[in-house]
Amino acid sequence: MTTRKERAQRRAGEFPPAPEPLAVPVFDSHTHLDITVQEAPGTGVDDLIAAAVKAGVDRLVQVGVDVPSSRWSAELAARDERVLAAVAVHPNEAPRLADLDEALREIESLARLPRVRGVGETGLDTFRTGAEGRAAQEASFRAHIAIAKRYRKALIVHDRDAHADVLRVLDEEGAPETVILHCFSGDAEFAAECVRRGYLLSFAGTVTFGNAATLRAAAAITPPEQMLVETDAPYLTPMPYRGRPNASYLIPHTMRALAETTGVDLDELCAAISATGDRVLGPWG
Repeated sequence: MTTRKERAQRRAGEFPPAPEPLAVPVFDSHTHLDITVQEAPGTGVDDLIAAAVKAGVDRLVQVGVDVPSSRWSAELAARDERVLAAVAVHPNEAPRLADLDEALREIESLARLPRVRGVGETGLDTFRTGAEGRAAQEASFRAHIAIAKRYRKALIVHDRDAHADVLRVLDEEGAPETVILHCFSGDAEFAAECVRRGYLLSFAGTVTFGNAATLRAAAAITPPEQMLVETDAPYLTPMPYRGRPNASYLIPHTMRALAETTGVDLDELCAAISATGDRVLGPWG
C-alpha cells in the first residue's frame, strides 16, 4: 500500500484535471509546447492543443528560447492554424553562446516568416545571470529589439529582477509598436509605468499564488485592453495545482483570478484579451 507522501509525489508529476471551460474563448500568449510534451510521455503536441481548445483556450503563441526551439516553433505554426510563433535567444542563453551573432542571424531569418509574429522571449534577467554575463545579455536584447522593429513583430520581453534596466534599454533603443511584458512580475508602480508607455502586461499563473498580493495589485490597475494571459507552460501552474506541470488548458484558473482581481466580468475580460491578440498579432487562420 502506498503512503500519502508517495501518492503526493506521484501526483506532482501529473497534469492537473481540466477546469470548467471558459464560455468566451481566450488565447495563451506564451507557452512552450516543446517542453511541455516532455512532462507526459505519450502526450503529443496535438493532444495538448486539443485539450486547450476544449477548455476555451482556442489559440496559442508557441515561444522559442534558442535557435532549435525557435525553428521548431516556426514549423509548428506553419502547420497548425491555431498556433503562432515567437522566436528568440533567451536572455540566460545569450551569454553562453560561442557565437551569439550567428544565432541572432538565424533568429532574424526566422522572424521574416509570416506566421512568426513575435520576437522573444528576449530581455534581461539578473536573477540567473551574473554580472559577467550581463553585457552579452543586454547586447542580445538590443539586437532583438532591432529585429522586432525591422519586421514589425511584437517584442516579447523576459524581465526578471531587471525592471528599471528593461525600461532603460527600451527607451534608449526606441520600443517597437507592440511590447509584451511576458509573465509580468512587477508591482503596481511598475505596471503603471508600463501601461503609460502603451505596453501589454501578460499575467501567468503566479497571479493566483497566495503570496502574490503585489502582483494582483498590478493586475488591478491594468486596463483590459492592455492585459494578456499566459501559462509559460510547463511552468508557473496556477493554484490550486502549483508545483504540478502546467499546460494551456489550465488558463481558466488564471482568467478567473484576473476577473476577480480586476472586477471585470469574466466573459468581457476574455473577449477583450482575444481582441487584443487579433489587434497586435494579426489573424491566426
